[in-house]
Amino acid sequence: MRLATLENGRPDGELVVVSRDGARYLAAPGLNLLAAIERWDVAEPDLRRLTEVLEAGGGGNLDPARLRAPLPRSWQWLDGSAFGTHGELMQIAFNLPPVESDRPLMYQGMSDRFYGPNDPVPFGDPAHGIDFEGEFGVIVDHVPMGTRAEDALRHVKLIVQINDWSLRAIAPVEMKTGFGWVQAKPPCSMAPFAVTPDALGDNWRDGRLHMELAVEWNGARFGAASAASMDFGFHELIAHAALTRDLVAGTVIGSGTVSNPNYTEVGSSCISEVRAIEIIRDGKPSTPFMAFGDSIRMEGRTADGTAPFGAIEQQVVCKQPEPA
Repeated sequence: MRLATLENGRPDGELVVVSRDGARYLAAPGLNLLAAIERWDVAEPDLRRLTEVLEAGGGGNLDPARLRAPLPRSWQWLDGSAFGTHGELMQIAFNLPPVESDRPLMYQGMSDRFYGPNDPVPFGDPAHGIDFEGEFGVIVDHVPMGTRAEDALRHVKLIVQINDWSLRAIAPVEMKTGFGWVQAKPPCSMAPFAVTPDALGDNWRDGRLHMELAVEWNGARFGAASAASMDFGFHELIAHAALTRDLVAGTVIGSGTVSNPNYTEVGSSCISEVRAIEIIRDGKPSTPFMAFGDSIRMEGRTADGTAPFGAIEQQVVCKQPEPA
């Protein structure tokens, strides 16, 4: 199944099922995705029946302008850092010591909103170091405390594609406090479609997505790193998060920025990595962070070129002052 959320004037929007080609939809009356995931055992059979009607030719034309994030808000957003190359390059970019740990890295970010795939994204000041971070995530049902990694994947109900926006000039200051991010991590964005694991076939295995994340900055190719090279799979990230607490249904867990050791060949999924590579090569960074008016496009692609999550296509804009 592919699920999406349409704007309907309400905070959680209207849940719809979407055809394989992304062109048609059927509404799930009275449902939003957060409510559905909280009672997935009841909601899933109804959504699958709607999908069957849709694939038999039913439904109406999908208006991309109405698409919001498939999960516009949730109870919890936990972002991992499961790609070792990204962590190593960030240590170089910010002149930080290595993190000596054999456990996944993870932080808790804001989850009261996720930008839609085509929303303009407001920022206050380019001097804060506006950066994109392309990654993938999973949405889980209720995960009991102490769930083991070998049991965790059965809790994955949907998979999503995410742009984890970051403010790089602020991040090192907050990192050095040891108290976590607040200012450096604004809301994330989601690609339009949340996809059930079974719909991805062999592209979802071993708790990892076997596809590339194609990134374009201002229309120019930026990277196409493989998401398969996670040091920790999503099952391990879920078990890590649930070690000492239950995870509420609707929790979103991110992979961290998609990054590969052969970055000189495949490119990167964030600007900071490129700046770190320039430090290694030239002794200093030369690529600037984003400016107002810049655009970013991200699309997860399988080997045959399909894009199950659709694309994030957004522009960075100046935050308008509040009315007096």
